[in-house]
Amino acid sequence: MVTKTLTITEDAYNILAASKFEGESFSEEVRRLFSQKKKKRLIDFFGILADDGEGMQKDLEKIRKMNVELLKERLKMHESA
Repeated sequence: MVTKTLTITEDAYNILAASKFEGESFSEEVRRLFSQKKKKRLIDFFGILADDGEGMQKDLEKIRKMNVELLKERLKMHESA
């Protein structure tokens, strides 16, 4: 395998080193960060809903209540049939 030597500033090196996974080489990190087919990891989505999470949680609770009521109605229809 051919290798190349790159010169980067110390702060750039520190940024790369800090974002590198345990056991990951710098070459693997560069491929992961800059590949065209970047796969998303679950941790990439952490905090994505922090600003609107409360509103979404309220909406989900409304949907759950509606589903429970619908289920109760269907059970009543089934019992009377």
